[in-house]
Amino acid sequence: MATFAKLSANRFLLVRRVIIGVLASLLVFYHCTVLYDLYLGAGNHEGLYDRSASGTPEFYEYIQSALRLVIIAGLTGVVCGIRRALWVMWTGIAALVATHYWAHFGGIPVAFVEGRHPLSYLKGFIFPTLITLLILLPSQRRSRH
Repeated sequence: MATFAKLSANRFLLVRRVIIGVLASLLVFYHCTVLYDLYLGAGNHEGLYDRSASGTPEFYEYIQSALRLVIIAGLTGVVCGIRRALWVMWTGIAALVATHYWAHFGGIPVAFVEGRHPLSYLKGFIFPTLITLLILLPSQRRSRH
C-alpha cells in the first residue's frame, strides 16, 4: 500500500514538473522571439514597436529588453528547480507589465497600445500564476492520523 502511494505521489510530481516546464518554455520562447525580432529580425515584432511612424524611443526598447532577459533568467531558474527564481520571474514580469502601463498612459509611441483596454495587460500574469501555484502546491498528501 505504501508503494502505491509513493508511485502516485511521484507521478503527480512528474506531471507538475512537466506542466511547469511546458509553460515556462512557452514564455521563454516568446520572449526570445521578441528579442530576436527586435534586434536581429525585422525590428517590428507583431507590431509591438512601430519605428516607421513616430519612432519608439530606444530607451523604452532597452528597458523592455532588459526586463525580458530578467524574465528568461527567472524562468530558466524555475525550470531548473531554483525556488528563489520565482522572485526573479515575478519581478521581471511585474516590471514588464508596469512598462506596458507606462506606454499606455504615458504617451510613449508604441503600436501595441492602439485599441487595447488597460486591463488587457494583466493577461501577462496568467502563466506565471499557474507556474507559481504548481510549484507551491504541497508535494505530499498529509495523512489524517
